[in-house]
Amino acid sequence: MVKMRARLIGLLVLVVACLTTSLTAGGAPSAAAPLAGPLWFDAQAAATFTVDNGRFTDGLGREVVLRGYNVSGETKLAENGGLPFASVADAEKSATALRELGGGNTARFLLSWAHAEPVRGQVDRTYLAAVTAQMKAFLRAGIRVYPDFHQDLHSRYLFNEGSWYTGDGAPKWAVEAGGYPRESCGICLFWGQNITQNEAVKRAAHDFWHNSHGVQDAFLTTAQATMAHLAEHLTTAEFAGVVGFDPYNEPHAGSYDSGQTSRMWERDVLWPFYEKFRARMDAAGWQSKPAFVEPNLFWNANLAFQKQEGGLLDAGRLGPRYVLNTHFYDQKAISGVFMWGKAADGQYGGDSGTVRDRAAGAGTAAIVSEFGHPLTGTVSDKAPTVGKAMYQALDSRLPGAGWWAKPEQSGPVLSGTQWQWDIYNGRHHELMNGNPAKVRTSGDAWNDEDLSAVRLDDSGTPVLRQDARLLDRLYPSATAGRALAFTYEDRSRDGSATLTWNPVPTSLPRVSELVGSGQYGLLLWHSDGTSVPTELHLPASFDTPRTTVISDLGTAVGPPAYTRGTPIAVAPEPGGTGSRRLLLTAENPVGLHYALVTNGAAAPSAELLSGARGELAAWAAGRG
Repeated sequence: MVKMRARLIGLLVLVVACLTTSLTAGGAPSAAAPLAGPLWFDAQAAATFTVDNGRFTDGLGREVVLRGYNVSGETKLAENGGLPFASVADAEKSATALRELGGGNTARFLLSWAHAEPVRGQVDRTYLAAVTAQMKAFLRAGIRVYPDFHQDLHSRYLFNEGSWYTGDGAPKWAVEAGGYPRESCGICLFWGQNITQNEAVKRAAHDFWHNSHGVQDAFLTTAQATMAHLAEHLTTAEFAGVVGFDPYNEPHAGSYDSGQTSRMWERDVLWPFYEKFRARMDAAGWQSKPAFVEPNLFWNANLAFQKQEGGLLDAGRLGPRYVLNTHFYDQKAISGVFMWGKAADGQYGGDSGTVRDRAAGAGTAAIVSEFGHPLTGTVSDKAPTVGKAMYQALDSRLPGAGWWAKPEQSGPVLSGTQWQWDIYNGRHHELMNGNPAKVRTSGDAWNDEDLSAVRLDDSGTPVLRQDARLLDRLYPSATAGRALAFTYEDRSRDGSATLTWNPVPTSLPRVSELVGSGQYGLLLWHSDGTSVPTELHLPASFDTPRTTVISDLGTAVGPPAYTRGTPIAVAPEPGGTGSRRLLLTAENPVGLHYALVTNGAAAPSAELLSGARGELAAWAAGRG
């Protein structure tokens, strides 16, 4: 009854929003009275999220791009009981900062099986209630969420007190059931080597996939109970913001059976597990939400000796019930051996192209749910260029140097969540493997990693640890129609040097003059002819008075507040965090549109604006 009442209240809110829409449709509000709060289309846009024809779409059918962070590696630690945060207040602080400082609209929200089922067959409802309360803070901030039962090296309980390494994931009882040998990785310089070199980790992973001792069945039962709890205790509007579930982080066989290949393992072991998980989602009330399924961990490794055939090649057309979910780290750069220099323009275009092509072949959308680079240590000097190249690859498969000549070859704008967003970075108090003599406080406090984009300063205020120009990016969060191509020149820094990989070509001199040394983004899209706006996240560096938009829809310097009928306008993003969006409304028939957004000129002349628009119109006329 409680659940039914919550659903009815949510439906009533949606009906009221629709009635408001019909009452205002007869005439646009005065420009002197900009709309405050949620806009007329926001409720319907947020009501559903699905996969349609290989792209993510919202309740208005707009093409959606998910961008954000993993929240957070704190879940892998014991200090806060497997929760992302010590309190709901910290969750709210983190969510606001993720939206306002990090420019994100999505969080991959980590969960712990060990803490959800500490005793076999007994789900810890207190843990689930705390998880739900913290997740609500992100949903209230207008951030979409997809949960992930996270694991690395199977479980921390495989490791002894004096070990160099630790894990996370499975409960203690699941490890005890296996009777595994004392763990040892030998001479391992990186924690990931345990995956293929630590016999205890390998055997435990093998047992999970073969359901030895019933551990996989237990995991699936706990996952279903967790999903049912979320469906029951989130309101209709909140539950709509939960866009799917990531069943298992970085799956690997541990060891293959005799005669088995990585591709065979995906077909015969991994995919049946995903089908079982999908059935559990349906039983828990998640029928309309996709499973964000990951192939074999090494399917797209960029080191030849690590690469294994995979990518769910034998799963057929995945369709709207599954999403191709993958990770990408530049192991060459992280190694410090296989890549000596820094990343360059277009470095990861081939890697992102592999993801795009595999998703297209599977008939579904794709998301890169983890990417990033260490921010301290011997290879941290590469982080600014690696980060820029990775975001560039999410925006387009083309290098900046070639984008303007053939933008239609960009491919879809990829969704992605960076690893990671941990406000406790550098302030942990983690007893590694329960050892009071090995208290970890620095970095992420887990296997010497340090990748968090955020930390708290001495006053308890979240601050970025990476260049805001890199993280808080312009991107098309919702396109009314279909995005053909997108690029963003963030002008992020590598030390004191400004990185410019996508200069405006000399064949467009007025556009180049308008952009100057500023940041700029350019979106090409095919409109669906509706009155619903296309949205781009507007970074904090694009303060409204200095923002210039040149489009076939018009020209705007310092775009006005949004009202219906205004083709180029600015409005707050949902959630009340202070983040903003640019709204582009194309109410003409279906066709190709373009919009250049820049903060390069404070007060451009009418002549410069006219010249730039003419150049862009001629350039766009030759595109698909």
